[in-house]
Amino acid sequence: MTKEEQKAAEKKNVEQEKPSSPNAAASSAAPQKETPQAAPQPPSRQQRWAVCHVYSSKNDTIITVTDLSGAETIAKASGGMMVKADREEGKPYAAMQAAIKVANEIKSKGITGLHIRIRAPGGHGSKTPGAGAQAVVRSLARMGLRIGKIEDVTPIPTDTTKRPGGRRGRRV
Repeated sequence: MTKEEQKAAEKKNVEQEKPSSPNAAASSAAPQKETPQAAPQPPSRQQRWAVCHVYSSKNDTIITVTDLSGAETIAKASGGMMVKADREEGKPYAAMQAAIKVANEIKSKGITGLHIRIRAPGGHGSKTPGAGAQAVVRSLARMGLRIGKIEDVTPIPTDTTKRPGGRRGRRV
């Protein structure tokens, strides 16, 4: 085969690849319209909510999880159940361990979200929650539970009864 014959054969191949009619070229060049499909939705997971009551004083942290009405207790734990020494009961570590225990219990029962109600001693006592309250909220969030409302339900008297201790106060 000579060079001229090779060029002629290449031209034939190129012509065969081109569409014969101009309409055919336009239709093959234009992208075909695909029907728009909705993105696949993840399976809807039913949210089950509960209320987490956190009582946090200087000396202990008590966590109780109830249903939304507050009538049925689902899980409970306290700082004193987690540590051996009495002085450790009110510390953030004990509160964190109690929160992890409660979180595992309620997850096994199908609860996915929590509304948190934090309470300090109030009344004649301290009006601010103890160190364990913040540790509880952080631990529950880290365990994968959805946190709804966080509210402070410390009982604060508008006017109160006489503080204990008598007229001259507590004598030490």
